[in-house]
Amino acid sequence: MTRMPDGLAREAVIDVSAIEHNVRHLRAMTGTEVIAVVKADGYGHGAERSARAALAGGADRIAVADIGEALALRVAGLDAPLLAWLHAPGESFVEAAAAGVELGISSLEQLRAAAAAGTADRPVRVHLKVETGLGRNGIAPADYGTVFAEAARFEGQGVIEVIGMFSHLSNTSPAEDRAALSRFTVAQAGAEAAGLQPRLRHIAASHAAIDMPDARLNCVRLGIAIYGLSPFADRSSADLGLRPAMTLRAAVAAVRRVSAGQGVSYGYLHRTASESTLALISIGYADGAPRAASAGGPVSIGGRTYRVAGRIAMDQFVVDVGDAQVDVGDEAVLFGDPEQGAPSAGEWADAAGTINYEIVTRIGPRVPRRETRS
Repeated sequence: MTRMPDGLAREAVIDVSAIEHNVRHLRAMTGTEVIAVVKADGYGHGAERSARAALAGGADRIAVADIGEALALRVAGLDAPLLAWLHAPGESFVEAAAAGVELGISSLEQLRAAAAAGTADRPVRVHLKVETGLGRNGIAPADYGTVFAEAARFEGQGVIEVIGMFSHLSNTSPAEDRAALSRFTVAQAGAEAAGLQPRLRHIAASHAAIDMPDARLNCVRLGIAIYGLSPFADRSSADLGLRPAMTLRAAVAAVRRVSAGQGVSYGYLHRTASESTLALISIGYADGAPRAASAGGPVSIGGRTYRVAGRIAMDQFVVDVGDAQVDVGDEAVLFGDPEQGAPSAGEWADAAGTINYEIVTRIGPRVPRRETRS
């Protein structure tokens, strides 16, 4: 039986060598440049450690959602090419430009703000985001001509450099994604007709990068897959040659022997069928164990998998271990690498009616992250 260290209630163990492996594996698979996405604190794994591990694995660029995330990486000493693409209305790009952050541009207003932040001796590098059917942000097809012409004018002035063009797929179906790819090709032709020559073209995230070779173009954006989680419902991490990087574990905080009919946690969703042992696990929905997975989330204790008994509370939940020998201080693994015998983040996602992306990303700040290498 593995024990938790004294005084440690819960932790997420991050295997940076797994991230390195995953990037190296995916780069070889796709044969393209790789943008490693470390937004939302590296999908819960830690942005800086994830970025450094991805670069060690062969990533060419790092990407985040917003400028604040990008600047934090610069402050941490990361000097690799760095892209941020989701901006607040009216946001100034001056600080990002000074830090050499590349900007995703989704509108004429953003393009003008980027040009205003650039100078002839320090042009702002931009990636033009075009709308190809997802219905979110991106330059609308009706605005392609105007925006591309203005981008060419600013590039001629030397205040911006258009180094990329990108979009995003819906993963609705192969047919829908190919239609989006065709729209992207039209947008690219329009940009070239305006005199732009963006070197990087990227539309594939993890799902399409793995499953849609014609969408790889000359660059892919990899998010969930670099953390070793599958973007597919019908294929596991192991099926894809990936290694999950995060193991979430917590201590057994209390053990109680109870009689048949004992109610467990709020609302008594679970009552013991017979005399049994209840193990209290010191992690709850404040830490990212989703309440929606009550009476279903898998937990491994001593190499045996149990299910959460009753409701998950803010700080704790209970496992009914029957007659198994469990002691205070024993390790309870919520998820990790199934190849090592742990439940998967996907199993927690299934129990909560969500996706594995959300499970790892929502691990809360009260859970310390410990970096390791396997």
